[in-house]
Formats: sequence, structure tokens, C-alpha cells
Amino acid sequence: MLLTADDPSPVQIINPQGPSPFLLIGDHAGNAIPSRMGSLGLSANELSRHIGWDIGVAGLGERLAETIDATFIRQTYSRLVIDCNRDPDQADATPEVSDGTVIPANRGLGEADRAARVAAIHAPYQAAIGAEIARRDAAGVETVLVSLHSFTPSMRGIDRPWEIGILHGGGDERFSIALLGLLEREPGLTVGDNEPYAMDIIDYTVPRHAFEAGRAYVEIEIRQDLLATAEHQVEWATSLAPLLQQARLASR
Repeated sequence: MLLTADDPSPVQIINPQGPSPFLLIGDHAGNAIPSRMGSLGLSANELSRHIGWDIGVAGLGERLAETIDATFIRQTYSRLVIDCNRDPDQADATPEVSDGTVIPANRGLGEADRAARVAAIHAPYQAAIGAEIARRDAAGVETVLVSLHSFTPSMRGIDRPWEIGILHGGGDERFSIALLGLLEREPGLTVGDNEPYAMDIIDYTVPRHAFEAGRAYVEIEIRQDLLATAEHQVEWATSLAPLLQQARLASR
């Protein structure tokens, strides 16, 4: 067993009975490391960087869940232990290098060690999302999947001008496109359409839970310097709440 009794649960569910149609998820919301894995061979500074997690997403998800009375399912452990938005069978789920930083604990990782991370962290997280969607489907409750992410202001020396990006591609894109249009009309906001990342074959969670079912979804990326404080997170939650509702109505 990878996790001990003293390690936190791999999944946290905030406001589990929230009646909102929006189901918020945070694939990279945490940066905990299982106690048996030490620090992955990295310094605390490296683990706190964007390579270790999506900075600000845990707070944003909690504030947004409170604002719209929604359920927020978030991952606890660092994406460097196992990336829950990647196919667990692919090498990039346990990267050996991330943004130029070598991850010593992931070098030459054996199949048994990889399988232990998947079983302890990746599988329970995905199962929690699936179970909540199944519960809502059985109760006749609408589900719009909202995946929350954040991105570093600069990557490999290139500044990123977008404050927020909307990722979409596949499945029922109507809600994503409606939200994108609303954001593009917000004054003074630079919005990325599949920028700084595009939803493609490397994404795992949204395609798994939304595409085949034809479920409405969006993946939201917010620049990390704009999510750095609790005040920032409240501001984004307050701004996004009415836009999510408007996009849902516009895309029905």
C-alpha cells in the first residue's frame, strides 16, 4: 500500500450535497506527497512551483462551490506523483522531467510502483467523479462538468498574455463555446480559445466523463499570478458564477 493511515485521502469532496447543476473538479488542486515517498527528491521550492500543482485552484474551487452551492471534487496529491488528468498507462502520468526539472523519484519507475500510485490516487479520484455523476444521473439531476486549472504566467521564457483560457474539443462543446463568448465580451479581459493549452488526446478526465455521454463541459485555465491570494480567488469565483449560469442557459 502506497498511502499510510497518516496520509490524507486522495480525494476531497467539498459541499457533497450541493444542488447546483455544475460539478466542479480539480485534477491538480493538491501538492501533497505520500509520506513513504519523501519529497520525490525535490526541494520544497520546486514542489510549490507550478510543476507540482495548479496554484490557486483549491481555493478557487472552494470559493466557487460556496458561491453557486456546487459540489467540488478535488485531488490531494501532487501531479508529480501521478497526474490525474493523464491516461495512467502513459509515461506522462509520472513525468521524469517537468519544465526542465528532473523528478528523481520518477526516473526508471517500475511497473509495480506506477501501479501502486494509480491504485492509491488516480483510480479513487476518477471513481469519485464517476460515482457522483452516476448518482446525479440516477436522480435525474443535470450535470455540467467544470474542470478548474491554472497556468504559469511564463513558460520556457515566453510570457503568456491570457488571463483566462477556455479549453474544448470533442463531445458537446456548446456550453464551452457559450462561456468563451461571454468571457470574450468582458471588458479588458484577454481570453484564450484553447490557449495556452488545447484540449487534445493528452487530456483524460473531461473526455472520460463528458464526451461519450454527450455531457456539457468546460475546462477553465486561469493564470496563476491572478489566483495567488484568497482575495483573487474570491474575485474570480464572483465573476465566473453568473457567467456559468448564463452559458448554461444559452447552450440548452
